[in-house]
Amino acid sequence: MKITDYSIALHNVHLYAYHGVLEQERSVGAWFTINIRLFLDDCSCAYSDSIDETVSYADVYDVVVKEMEKPSLLLENVCKRILEVLFDRFGGVSAVEIDMKKDTPPMGGDRLSSAVTLRAER
Repeated sequence: MKITDYSIALHNVHLYAYHGVLEQERSVGAWFTINIRLFLDDCSCAYSDSIDETVSYADVYDVVVKEMEKPSLLLENVCKRILEVLFDRFGGVSAVEIDMKKDTPPMGGDRLSSAVTLRAER
């Protein structure tokens, strides 16, 4: 058997943050939901059972939390920052896809959300 694709993901990371074009969004804040998938070059951890040969979910979560704490006007900017840190910190990552949703944007719709998705490759 040959493992041909390997990725790790965090789904439905739910964080309160202060992003938005409107001043009120940056002062009052809102809930955001983030899904992120990291594609890795090597899956030797599946054979060795060693955390040292992969990327820890907890470390990815810490990066997301830290970058979400920095207010931005645009979700695209927050996503770009998260992508940059992940590539800088984890050398074995070949691509990352991040989907960030503002759970209740100030547009007056019932059950409305807005989202952006960015994918980057090394």
